[in-house]
Amino acid sequence: MGIFKAAVVQMRSGREPGRNVVDFEALVREAAAKGASYVQTPEMTGAIIRDKADRAQAFRPEGSDVIVAAARRLSAELGIFLHVGSTGILRDDGKIANRAFLFAPDGSLVTRYDKIHMFDVDLDNGESWRESATYEPGAEAVVADIGNARLGFAICYDVRFPQLFRAEALAGAEVLSAPAAFTRQTGEAHWHVLQRARAIENGAFVISAAQGGLHEDGRETYGHSLIVDPWGRVLAEVDGDEPGVAVAEIDTAQSAAARGKIPNLKNAREFAVAEVEWQAQRAAS
Repeated sequence: MGIFKAAVVQMRSGREPGRNVVDFEALVREAAAKGASYVQTPEMTGAIIRDKADRAQAFRPEGSDVIVAAARRLSAELGIFLHVGSTGILRDDGKIANRAFLFAPDGSLVTRYDKIHMFDVDLDNGESWRESATYEPGAEAVVADIGNARLGFAICYDVRFPQLFRAEALAGAEVLSAPAAFTRQTGEAHWHVLQRARAIENGAFVISAAQGGLHEDGRETYGHSLIVDPWGRVLAEVDGDEPGVAVAEIDTAQSAAARGKIPNLKNAREFAVAEVEWQAQRAAS
């Protein structure tokens, strides 16, 4: 069990990683100054770019990515766990990963996580996204230690797949995460309820930093970075879509308490699905 302060960093990343890293560093420093020992940034911290050619120019291999380098340096300087919610990384095979990173207080890389579920959707008012046309999905859930707590990883659209969070909770995660760049349309409808639902059904904290506002490439994201407790209560929120920081105390004993009251992780049972064709039954009778 452990008690620590966690922070969500809300950004409005543009198309230029070199500019975004300046905002990233300032906001991470602000979070650390507020006492956070675990700091999380949003999905696509390094750059939000719609144009394919521009993405090819901006994204770099992990070893030369400016966000990765800055995160490594800042985590060591500030003595914090620094969770880059994700950034675009050019893989060795020429494909792009939507990849999260966790750095330890000594600057070492703890782990990576590649977003598993691709945001391929057709929304109202002609808004359409095909993330799979750009990014190569991951295939492995990740749980890692952050001091005296265990953290489960996810990114944005992953939050709509509760089986991922359940698997991580069963693997010992008391803290779950879903850093995001939620569209305004989907955020207004579902952001808060999805975060709270994942917390309640797993008896876990959910920490989700977000992108917010109108971006250079024309997309609009919802903001409202959140920290939710295992009972589904919002502990901290960056209200609205402006860049900022929100901090809350995390006590993993609250996860154990919630799971003790409602032990659904233990009570789950295997079951089959019976498919009944009523018309066939009617004919037979």
